[in-house]
Amino acid sequence: MEATRVGALLEDRKFDLRLTLVAGKRGLARKIASSRIQKPGLALAGYTEYLHRERLQIFGNTEMSYLRTLSPERAAEVLGQFFRQEVACLVVTKGIEVPAEMARAGEAAGVPVLSTSHLSSTFIENVQNYLEDILAAATSMHGVLLDVFGVGILLLGKSGIGKSEIALDLVMRGHRLVADDIVDIKRHAPGAVWGTGSEIIKHHMEVRGLGIINIKDLFGVASIRERKKIEIVLELVDWDPHVEYDRLGVEEKKFRILDVEIPLLIVPVRPGRNLTTIVEVAARNHLLKLQGHHSAREFQERLNRAIALAPGARGGEVDVE
Repeated sequence: MEATRVGALLEDRKFDLRLTLVAGKRGLARKIASSRIQKPGLALAGYTEYLHRERLQIFGNTEMSYLRTLSPERAAEVLGQFFRQEVACLVVTKGIEVPAEMARAGEAAGVPVLSTSHLSSTFIENVQNYLEDILAAATSMHGVLLDVFGVGILLLGKSGIGKSEIALDLVMRGHRLVADDIVDIKRHAPGAVWGTGSEIIKHHMEVRGLGIINIKDLFGVASIRERKKIEIVLELVDWDPHVEYDRLGVEEKKFRILDVEIPLLIVPVRPGRNLTTIVEVAARNHLLKLQGHHSAREFQERLNRAIALAPGARGGEVDVE
C-alpha cells in the first residue's frame, strides 16, 4: 500500500493509538504516505522548508508549551501558517487540551487535529508500528504456510497436489498452521516477508473428502500461529521421469516474493514418498545451515579432497553435479 487515509487511524484497534478527533473532520480522507513521523520544531517559527507534508505531525509538551508563550493573535498566525502547508494531520499527545485557536485553524484548513492520551514517545512507537504494517508492500499467494520447528515454510503447488494433506499431517505431528489456501504476505523489513491467514478463512483448512475443518478447534491454540516469517518456499510438482531433479543441493535456487529472495526447494511428488518427513527434514537442514553447516557443500569438499589425494589424481576440483 502506497498511502493510508487519516481516518483509518481512528478505526484502528490493534496498535493502541487511543486517538480522538478534535477538529478538521472533512480532512479525514487526506493521505499519509510515510511510516516516519515528524515533530515540526522550527516550522512553528516559520521555517517550513523541511516540513514533510506526507508525514503525520506530532505536537508534544514542547510544542504546546511554546504556543502558550505566544499571544493568542500570534499563536493563531503561527498555526494558520502551519496548517496552510497542507500537512496530512496533526496529533497532540499526552492528553494536552487542544487550544481553541488550533482547532479553528485546523477546521479552516481542512486538516484533521487529533488527540491521544499517550506520551509522545509511546505514541510515536505505536503509530510507527501501525504505519509500517499498513504501508508495507503486500500480496497474496495460493499455498499453505506452516511453522515447522520454528521455520516458516510456504508450500506451493497446483491445486489438488496434496498441500493441505501434508499440512494436516504436520499439525498432527505438533507443528503449527499459519494459513491454508490463501496466504497474505507483507514485506516488513528489508530481506524479510511475513505471511498471515486471510481473515475470512483464518485457522480453517480444506481437505478433499472432509470439507472445511477448523484446526484451532480440533487441535487447540498451540496448533496455529497468527503470522510467520517465510524462510523456505517448498514447491510440490508432479514427478516427471524425464526431468533431472536436484540430488545434491549444492546450488541453492531462489524464489522472489515482493523483491525478497527466499530459498526454494522443488520436491517431486509420487506414490510412496513421505512428504511430511521431507518437509520436516527441510526445516532441520535449514536450521543447520543457519549455524554454518551446509551438508551438501561439505560433502562436495570432502569428495574433492579424496579425489585429489587418490593415486594418479591430476589435481583440481570435481563438479559432482
